[in-house]
Amino acid sequence: MNHPRYPEYKSSGVEWLGDVPGHWEVKRLKWTVTGCFNGIWGDEADAGDDDIICVRVADFDRECFCVELAEPTIRNVTSRERKNRALKQGDLLLEKSGGGELQPVGAVVQYQLDIPAVCSNFVARLPVREGYDSRFLAYFHSHLYRGRVNSRSIKQTTGIQNLDSDAYLSELIGLPQAEEQRAIAAFLDRETTKIGALIEKKRRFIELLQEKRATLISRVVTRGLDPNVPLKDSGVEWLGRIPAYWEVKKGRFMGTLLGSVSPPEDDVIEDDDGTAYAKVDDLNFVGSSLLLVETKARVRGISAPRRKIILFPKRGAAIFTNKVVIADGVFLFDSNLMGWKIESSHDTKFVAYCLLARRLDDLADVSTVPQINNKHIYPEKFPSPPLSEQEVIVVYLDHETAKTDQMLAKVESAIEKLREYRAALITAAVTGKIDVRGAVCLDSASTPTDIGARLPA
Repeated sequence: MNHPRYPEYKSSGVEWLGDVPGHWEVKRLKWTVTGCFNGIWGDEADAGDDDIICVRVADFDRECFCVELAEPTIRNVTSRERKNRALKQGDLLLEKSGGGELQPVGAVVQYQLDIPAVCSNFVARLPVREGYDSRFLAYFHSHLYRGRVNSRSIKQTTGIQNLDSDAYLSELIGLPQAEEQRAIAAFLDRETTKIGALIEKKRRFIELLQEKRATLISRVVTRGLDPNVPLKDSGVEWLGRIPAYWEVKKGRFMGTLLGSVSPPEDDVIEDDDGTAYAKVDDLNFVGSSLLLVETKARVRGISAPRRKIILFPKRGAAIFTNKVVIADGVFLFDSNLMGWKIESSHDTKFVAYCLLARRLDDLADVSTVPQINNKHIYPEKFPSPPLSEQEVIVVYLDHETAKTDQMLAKVESAIEKLREYRAALITAAVTGKIDVRGAVCLDSASTPTDIGARLPA
């Protein structure tokens, strides 16, 4: 169905907002709440009466704009400290500190739970004023965040972004009466739930494709391409049975681990001048190439040889991403990465595929901080077919995984389109560009492209 526009519009007087429906009022955000109360971190929990859930920014579900307490944080906060900080169902929570280059501070979610809690010191509690709908406001704040209206209220200090809540809450917005707010919120809840279900379905498909890719790599690097080849017990649990004529070699005999560099912070720049400097965030590859495509940072004053090595995370949560790439060229890499220079008797990409099959998270020491070093790589046993067969296996895996990667790219693109449509629908509804008061559910057979075409430009 086509969503109609309102019969009459007027100028809001706000440049970024434009025209709003004629019966809407233009008000400052601060008039929708009764205050802005900073949270508290409290003390370590002691299993006493003062222990309470403390909602952190990490608990913000940025897709449904609510709180998700998958792993609640318990802190000790006294009854006196809870004054004005105790969360009530329907409160809004504002991220006041944090953020980063790709995710600015200022996200807002709704506390929809009926569970005693406070919010952390990086979050502020916004109790909603009577006469305003909490859910509608959560959607409106999401529109402001996506449109970066909050950006002009951000104060950057010592690497952490801080939001000036007074400045942010002074922003002007267009608002209908409470009943219409509830109607818009109900419409968006209904439609975004459908979109979310489609996104989740596609995410599950991505997981299946990734499992298929991992299974293919593991099978081929441990069994080869001949299904009828005689097998033998490798004596290695993760390898199982391998072709009878293959060898098993320890990592120390396949290559040499290389050290990283830690240049002065001032010498690390984002410019074309200097030596390429790889970081964990650079471990992305295009298709099945496994090649390190681009590094953003450069280092001044330190040179490096031309080389072709395997790069992978050596510590921290990045190990669980199981990202393994081949870097080929003149570059340096930081202390969170490990380089592995492979001997000429082995194909570098074949060994990279072996490392993917072995899985970094299974190989690493995860008793404290996850880490991988020479004590994990050098004694580990890997399959070692003849070099000519390694090269054939690499060609096969490049070809077959490319098919899966193309499907992954299509599904990820579809998810992005769904997200864009969801955001556009929210914007259109909360700013009055479409009138959804009498809307019925969108046809479940509609596609994002079909639906997106119905929104006003």
